[in-house]
Amino acid sequence: MKKYIVYIVLFASFVAVGQDKYSNADKSFESLWYLEAAKQYERIIANGDHSQKVLQKVGDAYYFNTDMENASKWYEELFSRYEDVVEPKYKFRYIHALQGIGKYSLVKALMKVNEEELKASNFNVEQLKNNDEELDKLLKRQPQFYVSNLSINTKVADFGTAFYKNKIVFASSRDSSKIKTRLYKWNNQSYLNLFMADTVFQGTDLKNVIAFSKNINTKYHEAVVAFNTAGDEVYFTRNNFTDEILKRDSDGMNHLKLYHAVLENNEWVNIKEVPFNNENYSVGQPALSPDGKKLYFVSDMPGSIGATDIFVVDVLGGNSFSEPKNLGPEINTSGREMFPHLTENKIYFSSDGHLGFGGLDVFESSYKTAFSKPINLGVPLNSKKDDFGYIVNEVTQRGYVSSNRDGGVGDDDIYSFNRINVKCVQKVKGSVVNIDNGIPEDAVIVRLIEENGDEIAKTVTNVNGEYVFNIHIDCDTKYSVSVEKENFDAATKQFITSDILDYVNTVPMGIKKRSRLIVEENGILKIKIGLIYFDLDKSFIRNDATIELNKIVFLMQEYPNMVIKIESHTDSRNNDAYNEALSDRRAKSTRDYIISQGISSNRIESAIGYGEKQLVNNCDNTTKCSDSQHDVNRRSEFIIVKLN
Repeated sequence: MKKYIVYIVLFASFVAVGQDKYSNADKSFESLWYLEAAKQYERIIANGDHSQKVLQKVGDAYYFNTDMENASKWYEELFSRYEDVVEPKYKFRYIHALQGIGKYSLVKALMKVNEEELKASNFNVEQLKNNDEELDKLLKRQPQFYVSNLSINTKVADFGTAFYKNKIVFASSRDSSKIKTRLYKWNNQSYLNLFMADTVFQGTDLKNVIAFSKNINTKYHEAVVAFNTAGDEVYFTRNNFTDEILKRDSDGMNHLKLYHAVLENNEWVNIKEVPFNNENYSVGQPALSPDGKKLYFVSDMPGSIGATDIFVVDVLGGNSFSEPKNLGPEINTSGREMFPHLTENKIYFSSDGHLGFGGLDVFESSYKTAFSKPINLGVPLNSKKDDFGYIVNEVTQRGYVSSNRDGGVGDDDIYSFNRINVKCVQKVKGSVVNIDNGIPEDAVIVRLIEENGDEIAKTVTNVNGEYVFNIHIDCDTKYSVSVEKENFDAATKQFITSDILDYVNTVPMGIKKRSRLIVEENGILKIKIGLIYFDLDKSFIRNDATIELNKIVFLMQEYPNMVIKIESHTDSRNNDAYNEALSDRRAKSTRDYIISQGISSNRIESAIGYGEKQLVNNCDNTTKCSDSQHDVNRRSEFIIVKLN
């Protein structure tokens, strides 16, 4: 996309240095004549000047002209000489240039090496975070698109499609006149005009290209349009000029403006600037919401987060609009966000600030009350070069995207696409730590459970307490992760997957060492305390019994979800009915004491005395036993019905 940034100019003024050897090159650079500037800077370098300024400028001249091979070459020398003093934006551009030539291994290394410095800077883009793992996932993502080059593309720039009734409008620097027009020195191509074409077989190709409108096209740039649903209003981008003269700001920059026109008698008339245009910054690349009530656009106006941001205004009618509002950091970064396209529930845009493959990539974000985290649409829609101008009919999932990728006809080309219905799946990973000390726990059994309770995967944590389930799960679905380990309390956590394809859900878990009072007997969890003594033929709680029962109270406070049942037993001495009644009074007296200490009554499922019905030995009414043998049967049991 060798001229593309012109549609929203560089948004930075480059101040010339007063040294004669730089003046011509700087003048070319400031005029955005990057092909010429690059050659001039290279001549300066050949004469022995390897200063930081010159290396930055020659790298930028190639970078802004999307010649990533030469850009990476000069940025590499810049880094080898001045790595400790270059600004974060040059690290960003170097990474992008490397992505543009497919050197992803070096890209991941640079991300990692520069992570701390970039965190400390205000130059905050996803590309510069520690994203080597995320980049791997992006490279392995399942393709969702069939992409085809169009027959109407030329050797010059063709890009920026818009739906217009049953036709497509786009920008091109093809010279439609018989006489050669003026060349734009950015890339030695003609200035851009708007063209219109018919669609072929569900939009797989275009034909019958004609100029869009003699009233809108001028001898300067017109590009990137948006129509209302009825097709009788248009917003378009144009150079800032009056009376055929380009107007410039105090730094000599010619910015872009946004214009509006209406269709009357098949002619576009009443062409007016939108009121939020400004001589000192650019406004362009319009996109209308389907209901026509909101106008989105791209600008470097004050309040921008990065080089170019996406803004929105309410359309109030009569060329009146609300104040521009920045879409915020969920969409905009310190890089470039451009070419918005709106559907009923989503915004599509291009960015080099979110994690991508190099250059501009196309992203989508859902919106209801707020925008969701943007998703890279992956290859083959995105490439190592600039991919932008995405428009789609979400009913047919067909549309167009522009790109200067390798293998095209010329500079920027227009591609048609068909988005494939790919089943949305995700994965799950996490870690398990000891709640008491924060240390990772190995050998923990981890289960993945569907909402209906079925276990669908099982694994074990490694020495670092990490686990990964090697299966795919459905998007937008409820699942649970459960953990268990001997002598630890089991734990479960629910989560709901999002609607993001190939997203990896991270579910951290904690596991707690089980209290020594909790034991397992024959598969049943019980609370084991010392013997509770009652006076002969009595059921009131003695002082020495409260010491043991308070252990129950403290444990139930530690486990706020614990539910127990109390069972009281006697030996076989005395008659059966007497023993059952006494043990039942003692069980209920025990329950009442625990409740009196602040434990909710609904946490004690039952308190029942069984008398001599559940002896643990053979000392029944027919057997002669010693006192110590009978004492084994005199017991209270606290059975755990629910622990967590």
